[in-house]
Parts: sequence; C-alpha cells; structure tokens
Amino acid sequence: MMIEGGMAPMTARVFAALFLSEGGSLTATELVQQLHVSPATISNAVKWLGQRGMVAREREARRVRYFVDVDVWYRTWAASARSIAIWADTTRHGAGIFGTDTPTGDRLRTTSQFFELLAHDMGQAAQHWRQALSMERQR
Repeated sequence: MMIEGGMAPMTARVFAALFLSEGGSLTATELVQQLHVSPATISNAVKWLGQRGMVAREREARRVRYFVDVDVWYRTWAASARSIAIWADTTRHGAGIFGTDTPTGDRLRTTSQFFELLAHDMGQAAQHWRQALSMERQR
C-alpha cells in the first residue's frame, strides 16, 4: 500500500517496522538487525520519513531512537494539505500569467479550483479528527 502510494520499498519497510513495533520505536541498530540492511540504508529511509513528519528521533545516550506516535497520520495529512495548498497557489498564479481566456490558463484555473477545494476539505477533515480524538480522550 505504501509503495503504491509512492514510498520507496525500503522506506516502507522501515516505516512498517517502526509502526508495528510494540513500543512504536526502534533504534537504528535494531532496524538494521530486523531488516538485514546497512546502517546507511536505515539512515536514508528515516531521513525521508523525518522530512515528512512520519517519524521523530530521540537521543538515548550514544544512540538515536526513531519512533512513530499516535499523531503520525494527522501530521502526514496536514503536510499533504499544505502541499495541496501550494499546488493551488502555483496553478492560480499560472492561470494569471497565461490568462484564463487561453486553454492553458483555463486548465490552470480549473486545477487551482480543484486544489483549493481539496485543501479546504483536507483541513476540515483534520479538524474533525482532532475534535473526535479530543472527545475520545476525555472519556
């Protein structure tokens, strides 16, 4: 599923190992041993995941522990919404450059409208989740 969504296979394996671990965290050494790959491979994967807010790191004496927490999907969704908003801005700007009376400008305007609506809906869905989670935690 993650690979079909565009994630590199090794990065997907690292994320799955972290996500499915009992505590939601592993050290780089544990990941190397579990996945039978080099430390550099783990480093590249966690760098990519970290840049997207999917994993965090914590120093433990002389080693680093990588972990996935309960908010991983919220943060990932929020990052996607920000990316979609950038697409909306970029295509809106492009429509202005080409002019909406041209086929290219009209295509860019329509694309911008799509992304604006999608970003709005994604923001609402994230807020809905936050509210639902907050209510669940209050019980």
